[in-house]
Amino acid sequence: MTQAQAFWTTDRMTGELRPEPLPEPGAGEVRVRALYSGVSRGSEALVFAGQVPESERTRMRCPFQAGDFPFPVKYGYASVGLVEAGPAELRDQVVFCLYPHQDRYVVPADAVIPLPHDLSAKRAVLGANAEAALNALWDAAPRIGDRIAVVGGGVVGFLFAALAARMPGTHVQLVDVDPKKETTARVLEVPFATPETVEGNCDIVVHASGQGAGLGTAIGLAGFEATVLELSWYGSADVPAPLGGAFHSQRLTLQSSQVGAVSPSRRARWTHRQRLAKALELLRDPMFGHLVSGESRFDDLPRTMQTLAGDPPAGTLCHRIAYPE
Repeated sequence: MTQAQAFWTTDRMTGELRPEPLPEPGAGEVRVRALYSGVSRGSEALVFAGQVPESERTRMRCPFQAGDFPFPVKYGYASVGLVEAGPAELRDQVVFCLYPHQDRYVVPADAVIPLPHDLSAKRAVLGANAEAALNALWDAAPRIGDRIAVVGGGVVGFLFAALAARMPGTHVQLVDVDPKKETTARVLEVPFATPETVEGNCDIVVHASGQGAGLGTAIGLAGFEATVLELSWYGSADVPAPLGGAFHSQRLTLQSSQVGAVSPSRRARWTHRQRLAKALELLRDPMFGHLVSGESRFDDLPRTMQTLAGDPPAGTLCHRIAYPE
């Protein structure tokens, strides 16, 4: 048995790299050498800040999490690596795995998904985010010609908007308070608007800003009997939902979407693995590479997480972690 290095959150806004035992893979297992991992700022920042409510500590567990909330905990779910050992059909393949930030790990062979041949390992760190966006599309069930507003230009918001905009006849607007997000929206070929310039009376409004004010904006954009789909997760924070005004007279629906379960509209026919494989397939378009806004080394991750969970640079989207060869 040899050792690996893994990132652990050890206290509020504090993390460290710890040695981990690395056993030899057994029958039906693979050993993966990490190439890159992605930091999902929404949930990982809340975990790093110790803001997972006690009621959600079981449901919030990721597939290969170690430790328990709040601390110490090894958490994360966007690892891309090279299979070093295991079944012949997987050996030397680059794969995606819902694994925390760790330089080498052993998992069951069915826990990894080989990347499409034209999807780069660097872009594949968006796999978990793309899976959330795909599940949200299934929940929202947009139709041809729908007017759709996506409030919040984070990674999942941009992914949802870009995919929805490719449906025939849809009119999609990406709404954000930061006008600099228009540059990314333009690359993704999605019309951009601020809360002051966005068109209302929408059929579907998706909220993904993670801010209470954004939820208010989303509700205000919904047309008669429209659905507001809430993708943000606020951890232990209390968020006021503006349900006064025209909320009731407009007969609006406020619906949650969460990636932990396959959307009810697909659950009978799609597994989690099939959904993730489809999400990776959707990332083959090179334009999605613009959703990775920075990269740092694995050994800098304790400091990097303090920045990302505290005061990240303007325009931060997905931050990629690079592992030594």
